[in-house]
Amino acid sequence: MTTSVDDLRYPVGRFTPSTLGGAAVRREAIEQIAALPVRMRNAVSGLTDAQLDTPYRPDGWTVRQVVHHVADSHMNGFTRIKLALTEENPTIKPYNEKAFAELGDMRLPIGVSLDLLTALHARWIAIYEVLREEQFTRTFIHPEYPEPQTLDRHAQMYAWHSRHHVAHITGLRARQGW
Repeated sequence: MTTSVDDLRYPVGRFTPSTLGGAAVRREAIEQIAALPVRMRNAVSGLTDAQLDTPYRPDGWTVRQVVHHVADSHMNGFTRIKLALTEENPTIKPYNEKAFAELGDMRLPIGVSLDLLTALHARWIAIYEVLREEQFTRTFIHPEYPEPQTLDRHAQMYAWHSRHHVAHITGLRARQGW
């Protein structure tokens, strides 16, 4: 069976926000975000440096870059929540994730980003736990999207992002027999 590059790139499918929304969808998204630090640690557990420096797909990032990217992305995601909760419809600054993935910190041991994700997600979940239903309708402007982004959609997107990148690693491990 041949796996396409698109299958390798999007192992859990492309992000599609739920049209149902509501408390159940939100709760599931928050649970997935909360689980990311442990799932990421489990996904990389026991990998050697050579394995960490293996791309998860042709022309893709290495496992090490994926782990560090998730930390970068989730730091930005956490900041966006705080901005949306403390300002009226703020415009956020996007970042060049490909350029970030080439910076010197991408060569650090992955434990640095795994620890960062554990601490960051503890703070992130602490915010979610006290938000009122109406606060999930707060928005921010992302210059790359035509519509304001709600915190509800944001939670769904980061739940997907969490599953997406863990699946890059676990998929590579399965294909390589690691």
